[in-house]
Amino acid sequence: MKHTAHGFEESHVLHHLKHYLPAQNPLKDFVHHNTLHAFQDRNFHKALHEAATIFGYHTYLSLADFRSRFAKGEIRPDILQRVIQKHKGEAAVEAWTSKMLHAAYDESSFSRIGALRSNWRKEYTVNLEKMTYGLLFKLVCSYLDQGVSINPFPLEAAGLLDGLIALERNSSVSIFNAPRARKLLFKKASITELLHIVVGDERYYEQYLFDQQFGHPGWSGMVATIEENPASLLDKKSITLAEFIQLELLLEIDALDSKFDEIWAPLSFKIKQSPFDLFEVVKEDERFEVYQLWQEAFEWSLYDQVLAGIKLVAPEPKNENPTFQGLFCMDDRECSFRRHIEHLDKNAVTFGTAAFFNFEFFYQPVNGKFFTKLCPAPVTPKYLIKEMDRKKKQAVDLTYHKGSHNLFFGWIISQTLGFSAALKLFLNIFNPKMTPATSASFKHLHKKSQLHIENKNLEDQVDGLQVGFTVEEMANRLEGLLKSIGLVDHFAPIVYVVGHGATSVNNTHYAGYDCGACSGRPSSVNAKVACFAANHPKVREELKKRGIHIPFTTQFLPALHDTTRDEITFYDEETLTEHNRHLHEHNELTFLRALETNAIERSRRFDLIDSKANPKTIHEKIKRRSVSLFEPRPELNHATNAMAIVGRRTLSKQLFLDRRSFLNSYDYEVDPSGDYLAGILGAVAPVAGGINLEYYFSRVDNHKLGAGTKLPHNVMGLIGVANGIDGDLRPGLPSQMIEVHDPVRILIVVEHFPEIAKYAITKNQATYEWFKNQWVKLVVVHPETHDIFHFDNEQFELYQPLTPQLEVIQDEMPKVVETLENLPVYIMN
Repeated sequence: MKHTAHGFEESHVLHHLKHYLPAQNPLKDFVHHNTLHAFQDRNFHKALHEAATIFGYHTYLSLADFRSRFAKGEIRPDILQRVIQKHKGEAAVEAWTSKMLHAAYDESSFSRIGALRSNWRKEYTVNLEKMTYGLLFKLVCSYLDQGVSINPFPLEAAGLLDGLIALERNSSVSIFNAPRARKLLFKKASITELLHIVVGDERYYEQYLFDQQFGHPGWSGMVATIEENPASLLDKKSITLAEFIQLELLLEIDALDSKFDEIWAPLSFKIKQSPFDLFEVVKEDERFEVYQLWQEAFEWSLYDQVLAGIKLVAPEPKNENPTFQGLFCMDDRECSFRRHIEHLDKNAVTFGTAAFFNFEFFYQPVNGKFFTKLCPAPVTPKYLIKEMDRKKKQAVDLTYHKGSHNLFFGWIISQTLGFSAALKLFLNIFNPKMTPATSASFKHLHKKSQLHIENKNLEDQVDGLQVGFTVEEMANRLEGLLKSIGLVDHFAPIVYVVGHGATSVNNTHYAGYDCGACSGRPSSVNAKVACFAANHPKVREELKKRGIHIPFTTQFLPALHDTTRDEITFYDEETLTEHNRHLHEHNELTFLRALETNAIERSRRFDLIDSKANPKTIHEKIKRRSVSLFEPRPELNHATNAMAIVGRRTLSKQLFLDRRSFLNSYDYEVDPSGDYLAGILGAVAPVAGGINLEYYFSRVDNHKLGAGTKLPHNVMGLIGVANGIDGDLRPGLPSQMIEVHDPVRILIVVEHFPEIAKYAITKNQATYEWFKNQWVKLVVVHPETHDIFHFDNEQFELYQPLTPQLEVIQDEMPKVVETLENLPVYIMN
């Protein structure tokens, strides 16, 4: 264990503990991240071996699963041979192939964590978890509650322990059964003092705390996350991991005092095992070498097809006279929508970017009590966008009247509206439809809403936030957006800026379905702000000085794509000129047809929908599915994500990537130095990589690294989900979101010169860590020779795909749909 010359050091151990706890935000800001972020400073495979040994996680698919995939052809023999040859040498191919296919290994999961604390059962025959967890979770959940409880916890601003002290002093009953714990609470005994009572020997203290906190990593991780980022809660609460641990130790002391009448010895007095370092070097294990080889072969069996396809794609000249242009989120769910638009209108040009559209701010809707963040979670905005007053109000359901909390009115409401609510619920099962309780993306911004976007007076501030952007601030952000995606000339008459969100009901992870670049919210407000800036005459004048000339006939139009329902709405249509209004009416038909074919493509993964049915019937079933109370999978979200392509659209336009790729537009000719590329990869690695790895780890170990099935989940205080009414919070993703996911690391494909790409990834050390340690895979496509270079061992090496030729089929949508199941990647003619 880690000790100083003075022994146990509380602050150091707490810092170390926080580093390994889950770092998932509350439900309202459900942002994907690398589940094993604490190991990111190590090589991917070494980290997975360590995590499995120390914490008992499953970090790979089972050998039976790998071997089954090999037998079905999902892992190719030629790729397997190449992987073994690279890592073990040509002479070892036969021996290692035999081991991988036939050798038996003990795949049992063992963990260093938990060994010490298990002695309570062995030596004292007590289940300390059962005796303390229920009360611990209820107290902390009540304290952090974001709106479920009727009455607030006392002294919320002072901290958890002060609130508990207030409860103890002003209540007729105590949360403790014996007097000692109560006295220790009033004294605010430190963790070290409490550990002295519970454990005794300080050499065991750190190990005991790790055992204790990883007995319920969900609550511990949530508390640590809120402590580090109090803004993650709308209703702010002051809490620290130290307080949480103090409370748990007090409950343990009280439980033991009650059971043994205060006559019991600290745990260290009873055990024979010597203290050991939980994080001592993990020994090599042939089983994990086999896992590594299988994982590499599994991944490269997919990567190789994609790279072979990219090599076969012929570059296209830039479209200098586009019908329209569309800016979409880089999200993998927009991959297919963009493809269908381009298929229906050959002259349409689409771009991908992070859908906060380079405008970071908090948003306050009409009558909104709180500010909500509409930018990437790590960013702290200095700006506020406010919705102006409007006549049209949001629909409400009287069933959710706040008077229902009152004893008298609550009884009346239950005897009147309660019966109608039960009837509506019954009917909704058979005829699902949108209700005021539905989490719908279009509710985020009303179609007629007006926003306060331009700041003409720097003194216009609210709570230290500047209301709106100045002309220069808008120009700076718009320049960064347009140059990063390569849209600096040949502007179409209409440029659509399309945000995205999702609609679902009875879905605790609804924020994970919206835009991750907007902290798990729809990006309609961002689209509207970006269009306002792009249409502003003074902003255009400033951009012209910087080399970007937007014709006065070009208009930017905001829109929102609901990815669950495959619907779209356009904002500010009344601002279009008469000429552009006619063009928009035609373009709108293209969007609607593309959404319909997109629904058909999505439907093939839904067991209850016949993909060969009438297109309108399929689309209607997709929309009903989004609001069905009994549907735990309103959409499959990022499931099957495997790639991120950063380059011109021509690099992937002719490839069918099966909704598996993030698509971030980038033109190397606009950015010869690679500075914009560095910014893009600085976002793509943690965002796309974080999404990918959370899906990966939730898939390979849905019990410990995922959330299990949604079916028994209860929302706890509006901050997380737990099984039942008093279980631990479940971090990670539920099984319904990862069932069809292939756990492979994301392949990031960049179009630029290798030396420029190397500069871009090394410009920021935090970004470089993702590539250096292989948490994401990187290949670079040379823009002139089309050669492919793989980044490995901190250098680029030429890569030659083994896939000889991808099947070419006719560019016909019906044939595409029929072929999807058996053809993961192919070229469209």
